[in-house]
Amino acid sequence: MDNSDQILAELKKITDLLTPKPPAPPPPKPKGIVKEFRAFLSTYKVLGMAVAFILAIYLGLLIQAMVTDLIMPVIQYATPAGVSWQSIAVGPFLFGEFINAVITFVIVAFVIFFIVKMSSNMPKVKRKKSA
Repeated sequence: MDNSDQILAELKKITDLLTPKPPAPPPPKPKGIVKEFRAFLSTYKVLGMAVAFILAIYLGLLIQAMVTDLIMPVIQYATPAGVSWQSIAVGPFLFGEFINAVITFVIVAFVIFFIVKMSSNMPKVKRKKSA
């Protein structure tokens, strides 16, 4: 082989490496409604999403109860005697329930921030791929 044949062979190897490979064929669809349903659940992680959604609802309710029953009674001491915090108003606008909602939102946002921050600091767990 002379020098030009070696160059052509090397260029062919480079061309083969740079040519995109065709995508792998999709896995066959499962047969039967039960198998399709299981594939749907595992593909879209539906159960994990449902658990997270339900926990988020109850976390919100827990924080709402904390704000209403523990924090707002402390605010009640800052209001004039005989006036409840729910009826705090400026002109025609009632701000008591709005203040309650704002405090609840801030606490929920902080708890979610804290959970995300803690989960990002956790070491990653490598799962073995099941065959």
